[in-house]
Amino acid sequence: MTTSYLWTIILGGLVVTYLIRLSFILLIPFERLPERFRRGLRFVPPAVLAGLIAPALLLPEGSWDLTLGNERLLAGIVAIVLAVRTKNIWLTITIGMLSLWIFSLV
Repeated sequence: MTTSYLWTIILGGLVVTYLIRLSFILLIPFERLPERFRRGLRFVPPAVLAGLIAPALLLPEGSWDLTLGNERLLAGIVAIVLAVRTKNIWLTITIGMLSLWIFSLV
């Protein structure tokens, strides 16, 4: 398999995937979607974010690590508590990263 053939397959897949997602946005007006479906769409971003973050916090080396030695988990807990209390994303990111840095030094 040549490199140009491989890139053609990758770019073709990218275009097809993008067009499928774009068609959902362009062909169906948001107002025509059922109310129950629209309410459900609100939960997609938090679910995707949780799906991306949870493995990094709970499985840092590929296996479960729920100990106090897991600095990512500790920093994540600090960030989650701060996010729930303040609702400030920039403060949460800043303090979360600082706490990760501090926990990894300790």
